[in-house]
Amino acid sequence: DVVIWKPSEITPLSAVALINVCREVASLHGFPGLFSLLIDEGPGIGKKLAADRRIPLISATGSCAMGRSVGEEVGKRLGRSILELGGNNAIIVLNDASLNLVLPAVLFGAVGTAGQRCTTTRRLLVEEGIYDSLKPALQQAYSQVRIGDPRTEGTLMGPLIHERAVQQFSSAVQEAVAQGGKLLYGGGVVGGMSSSLYVEPTLIEISADAKIVQEETFAPILYLIRVASLDEAIVIQNSVPQGLSSAVFTESMKSAERFLAASGSDCGIANVNIGTSGAEIGGAFGGEKDTGGGRESGSDSWKQYMRRQTCTINYSKELPLAQGVKFDL
Repeated sequence: DVVIWKPSEITPLSAVALINVCREVASLHGFPGLFSLLIDEGPGIGKKLAADRRIPLISATGSCAMGRSVGEEVGKRLGRSILELGGNNAIIVLNDASLNLVLPAVLFGAVGTAGQRCTTTRRLLVEEGIYDSLKPALQQAYSQVRIGDPRTEGTLMGPLIHERAVQQFSSAVQEAVAQGGKLLYGGGVVGGMSSSLYVEPTLIEISADAKIVQEETFAPILYLIRVASLDEAIVIQNSVPQGLSSAVFTESMKSAERFLAASGSDCGIANVNIGTSGAEIGGAFGGEKDTGGGRESGSDSWKQYMRRQTCTINYSKELPLAQGVKFDL
């Protein structure tokens, strides 16, 4: 199948580099025109692709707002769409969890790629019995995050993508504090760097009722929330509009199964003793609710990107009819 790729307008160079590799490989196998790249300064090309009847399937990754727009446009022509949208992902930490597993999982999930992944950990729901042990350990771990050029060895967190992302980061921190949140670490822009796009990894202690907790901010902000039980944690986790990735840390098989049950996590990805980000390769990737419902990779990739056709072949010299009907001609 021919592939038309319209990348984000803020990452055109990486798209050009990758498409050149794809074209080289395709040409070696006799398919020089298999991949096409379209770059625009805004949503114009994307809207035209979504409305074009010649394109049977649109696979869109991005914000929930973008997904709604694409889904509606494709739906008008009864086309097919795969939507991979936002995720306000949570990790639940129960009293019997191993901190040796929890700390690196939380840090990588919340800080990796400067919080700019759809599977980034944005909420940490911690049971009361382990809360006071995890909180200072997490603050200590955050203080050791090395910020800088991601191409430099030893760097753990690089910059945000653009100035608008920095503004959204600062605004979210201010709103969280205004809504009763307590800043435990970070919260500011890092000075003395090669650009003004570097921010501090940020940890905020806050109530689950705070409005800001319902929102996804594409930045390294982690909301720390105390919970009384697994049942309460599941209710809080599922209360956000998105349903992409989730995780629970526990040594109890019963608790793990409760989390994985139909009445447990409502996310498309539900992990046990591993974080929300980085474990999805090879799995059917995608989420529920405002995340869009689409699935990519893993067991579903061939199902989603194929045109399904049912074929019946009659090898006999007679014509069998349904329900045993007979026509005497």
